Amino acid sequence: HNPDAIAEQFEDITILFADIVGFTPLSARLEPIELVNLLNQVFSRFDDLADELGLEKIKTIGDAYMVAAGLPVPQTDHAERIAKMALAMREAIAQFQEQLGEAVQIRIGINTGHVVAGVIGTKKFIYDLWGDAVNVASRMESSGEPGRIQVTANTYERLKDQFEFEHRGAIAVKGKGQMTTYWLVSQFHPPIHAPKRDENFGRPSVIESLSH
Repeated sequence: HNPDAIAEQFEDITILFADIVGFTPLSARLEPIELVNLLNQVFSRFDDLADELGLEKIKTIGDAYMVAAGLPVPQTDHAERIAKMALAMREAIAQFQEQLGEAVQIRIGINTGHVVAGVIGTKKFIYDLWGDAVNVASRMESSGEPGRIQVTANTYERLKDQFEFEHRGAIAVKGKGQMTTYWLVSQFHPPIHAPKRDENFGRPSVIESLSH
């Protein structure tokens, strides 16, 4: 055993995999340095979003990006944070697409579950995640569609009251058989004028006070 290996179990976290679609044809047309710069810009924006939302970036592989919430410090709202990240990533890619005039889109997959997290390596240390929940998140991405965010029923159950979803139905997921999945569409925004319950009870509204 490597005495320096660090591993920890997390019962409840949410994982996101994203892949930039349309990048391969782009790589045939652009100079290598242009391609790297472009990917850098995109991933830097994703890194900023991850920081803002308190997420843990796990890694990038080529034009794929992996991020998780709920570890190494547990967070009760991990699924919500990842859903916000997914929507923001899609928006960021739409902005890049406008700037570039290129048909690049993002395909995103999300799952919630149990993982083992650990630091591996002897010369170069990498913090990584393992487990069935990770594989399923990856499958959500690979079996998804460009421009869409596919989530498992696990994640959907956590978020259905705060976000809008479309039911995709059952899809065949390698190694898992049939799984019911959903498309994440948008976040519900509470009406701006809705007062918190009982907060204004018995008090004249601000508008009434101003008009006297």
